[in-house]
Amino acid sequence: MTQYIESSDAPKSVIPNPQSAIVFATGNPHKIREVNELLAGLLEVQGLADIGCPLDLPETSPTIPENALQKARYVFENYGVDCFSEDTGLEIEALGGEPGVLSARYAGEGKNSEDNMDLVLHKMATEANRKARFYTVIALIINGEEHLFEGIAEGTIRQEKSGTDGFGYDPIFQPDGFGATFAELTKTEKNAISHRGKAVRKLVDFLTSLNH
Repeated sequence: MTQYIESSDAPKSVIPNPQSAIVFATGNPHKIREVNELLAGLLEVQGLADIGCPLDLPETSPTIPENALQKARYVFENYGVDCFSEDTGLEIEALGGEPGVLSARYAGEGKNSEDNMDLVLHKMATEANRKARFYTVIALIINGEEHLFEGIAEGTIRQEKSGTDGFGYDPIFQPDGFGATFAELTKTEKNAISHRGKAVRKLVDFLTSLNH
């Protein structure tokens, strides 16, 4: 049974070694680095390359939570290791929630971030409503149980790209309460408010609870 975890009030379990490794089911080095910074040494995070797993996992599910679970289940069922995966979508109100679950390949199967942003900016060129949000779901499989952790960052779509840090759609997404895009914020600023940061903190709370 899959459980959504909304706080640190999580079910108790046991990790054999609190400093053991856990696999992050991604080949994206940006995501691995970002999550390693957020986990702050709680566990050693390994990527797909560390277990000899193909870097392009199947993502054929119709929703973000199902996509996250699909990737985590693939790794768990084929490699037998505790793991977590995440799926993130940029959801733009004026575009009916697009690109959503297709965010990574919005402009084609090449998964080119520049092309994806260019397509969004083209579609949004005459839109007055710039409201958007990033939605992340982390799917964790540990001790044979599945758990989901959500994170949301509300914001708006800029008229043009701005900033050189970050990745994905960061240069065109301005989070609420800031006058800068994710790509213009420092790592510390972004991690404190980002969709992925919020989901990872729920993951950290849960993993910490397993050792108490």
